[in-house]
Amino acid sequence: MIGLLLSGKMFRGNFEDRDEVIRVLGIETSCDETAASVVMLEDAPAGAEILSPRILSPQILSNVILSQVEEHAAFGGVVPEIAARAHVEALDGIIEAALADAGVTLADVDAIAATAGPGLVGGLIVGLMTAKAIASASGKPLIAVNHLEGHALTARLTDGLEFPYLLLLVSGGHTQIVRVAGVGDYRRWATTIDDALGEAFDKVAKMLALPYPGGPNVETAAAKGDPTRFAFPRPMKGSAQPDFSFSGLKTAVRQAATAIAPLSEQDVADICASFQSAVADALADRVARALLRFRTDYPDKAEPALVVAGGVAANRAIRETLERLCAENGFRFVAPPHRLCTDNAAMIAWAGIERLNADMADTDAFDFAPRSRWPLDEVSTPVVGSGRRGAKA
Repeated sequence: MIGLLLSGKMFRGNFEDRDEVIRVLGIETSCDETAASVVMLEDAPAGAEILSPRILSPQILSNVILSQVEEHAAFGGVVPEIAARAHVEALDGIIEAALADAGVTLADVDAIAATAGPGLVGGLIVGLMTAKAIASASGKPLIAVNHLEGHALTARLTDGLEFPYLLLLVSGGHTQIVRVAGVGDYRRWATTIDDALGEAFDKVAKMLALPYPGGPNVETAAAKGDPTRFAFPRPMKGSAQPDFSFSGLKTAVRQAATAIAPLSEQDVADICASFQSAVADALADRVARALLRFRTDYPDKAEPALVVAGGVAANRAIRETLERLCAENGFRFVAPPHRLCTDNAAMIAWAGIERLNADMADTDAFDFAPRSRWPLDEVSTPVVGSGRRGAKA
């Protein structure tokens, strides 16, 4: 679609000849966070520094997130039926709060963007159907957003990052290295052949009887432990294959824990520290290969960048390891704030704005069905972990 009629005026993707702002309401319900956000993009004032040719002055007006951790804690993980029910109960209030925090009404919003996949299909249905209802009743355009694209583009919202750049996406369902060359232009360079990294953290936490959510609690325990006590493997390290693997590391943790059971608090801390160290080393080895490839593919890129996104990107030890790696290889390291690394609706609203700006938004997505599997890169050959059907999302 070349243009989009908004509020009686023609909205052009490149923002030429326009003195308005655009505000998008984003809705995110792909897992166990119920979230809504209003993000605004406006022309920069005369003489102001433009962040990039395609990003002018983005601003998060509101970002309301309701976590369901307490509802799922007793089960040690997310229960899809409970998550969907909780979204139904909370979403209307969350949207109202997001509009109120932003100081706008629905009439002030130019489009509705909602996560349409990948994720738990029950939650996706709640969010996307709510967005369809709002868009239909208000006459607003509807944009169905890929959750992974939200993560991929967040660094442009927070840091004004220009294309192309590398993305390391590490979450409960995904572990991928993706070349981001433009809106909608993604190429997966590596993925996990078994467990996603966030899933591995959660399973290790369960083995060690740590509470849910597993990732943050493993990190907390690791801070008190000795990372050299257990010689855990560094999966795929040195391999010519670019992908990740964490199943063998998880098995090594189980064997170590069984061998010294019953575990003391210090045993748990040492296992967590050793596991986290192994993860950081394995990531660094895989990412280093990608940095070299990026340099080869884009030799004229003055300031290449690595973006780390997803819930696991909040892990401090992993961040520090990747920061050092980037510094050693002349790359800029970009990690959005913690609140924007985990699931949130600001990234969904921003992805909607990016697609509008690039004239790539299907703004009539009322027939779009939620997709539990929806790879960011639909061209690369699917492997386990790529996000395609038949693979771990």
